[in-house]
Formats: sequence, C-alpha cells, structure tokens
Amino acid sequence: MNTGKDHIIKSYDAELGRLTGEIVRMGELSVTQLEAAIDVLERRDERAAQHVVANDEAIDQLEQSISHDVVRLLALRAPMAGDLRNVFAALRIASDIERIGDYAANVAKRSIPLSMAPPVAPTRGLRHLAEMAATATRDVLAAYRDGNVESAHRVWKNDVVLDDAYTGYFRELLTYMMEDPRNITPCTHLLFMAKNIERIGDHATNIAENTWFQVTGETLDSQRSKRDFTASPQLDRLGPPADNNN
Repeated sequence: MNTGKDHIIKSYDAELGRLTGEIVRMGELSVTQLEAAIDVLERRDERAAQHVVANDEAIDQLEQSISHDVVRLLALRAPMAGDLRNVFAALRIASDIERIGDYAANVAKRSIPLSMAPPVAPTRGLRHLAEMAATATRDVLAAYRDGNVESAHRVWKNDVVLDDAYTGYFRELLTYMMEDPRNITPCTHLLFMAKNIERIGDHATNIAENTWFQVTGETLDSQRSKRDFTASPQLDRLGPPADNNN
C-alpha cells in the first residue's frame, strides 16, 4: 500500500520531469531559431528574417513560465540537497537557453541589412559554425534530460573546436575586408553574427557545467581550454563584441 510520503515523492518527481521536458522543448526551439536564422541569411529573405526575430518572444515566455514553476516547486516542496540542485539547475539552464535564443535572433537581425547588399563569399562559412553550435546545444540538452555526465563533459570539453572554427572564420573575414573596402560593411555584420554563434557554444558549456553539478553535486574543477584568439593583442581592436541589442 502506498503511503502519503510515497505519493508526495511521486508527485514531486512528476513535476520535476515535466519541468525538465519544458526546458528541453525550450532548448530545441532555440536551436531551431538558430537554424532558421542561417536559412534566411542564405536565402536573403528579409521578411522571413523578421519572423525569426519575432519568434524569440516564444522562448522568452517559456523561460518566464519555467521560472514560475521553479518558484512554485520551491514554495510547495521545499526540496533539499540533491532535489534542490535539480531545481536550481533548471533555473540556470533555462536562463542559458533564453540567451541562446537571443543570440539566434541577433543573427537573424543582422541578416536583414545583408539581404539588401550585394552577396559576399564568406557568408557561406557561417553555416559551419552554426551547425557546430546547434549540435553542441542538442547534445547537451540530451545530456541534461538523461542525467548523463559523460556526455555533458564531452560537450564542455569540445567547445574548443568551435572556438578554433570561429577564430579561423574571423581571420578569413578580416582578409576579405583588407582586400576590398567594399567588403567591410557586410563582413562586419558577419563578424557580429559569428561572435553570437560562438557565444551560443559558451552557453552550451554552461548547461554542461550545470548538468554536471546537478548530477554529481560537484563543480568541474579543470579549467576549460579557450581557443578564441580573436581577442589577442593583434586583433583585439578589430574584434567585435557579441550583439546585445535584443
């Protein structure tokens, strides 16, 4: 016969499972936004780009709903120890996903002025970066859903590959800008877009760190290697920050 305590535990587990599912759904929506942003960039479709930007509101609303659910869980269940880690990890991960959605929207925003200018060859290189960031995000969401610390650690460690690709693309764009001044404006937009995608990779590693802490109760002690060299003294004055005009 089930006791009242068994019922409470099962009810809490069901609520936490629903919360995890909402976060994974929110994460998939943010990845879809990034892929849509690259698609409208390549199709040079201003109207579709505006739709992608507008769709960011759905991710913001999901994040607000998840925050509300977390507060309710804290108030009604008063979770302790490992359960408390689950709740706070959900809150942090939802915040990272919201930022991923913002960066995807920024990529779509930058595609609008690009669609009005003559096409430039380096535009094609942005898809490779976006595919890497999308894969990292999907992999880490699966790791979070399954509580798989090995997969989470692999995403965390492999962020250097995206950093390397971003640095290479950054230097390619600088070359185009130096070769022909007419490339400066479109390549500047691409620089901002690439930086936004690199930041998406950073947020995927944040999710990996929170997944690790949620499962193990420990922080990742080793220092993750950073391979984004675009802020080196030689390139710092030309390196753009990530867009924050959400």
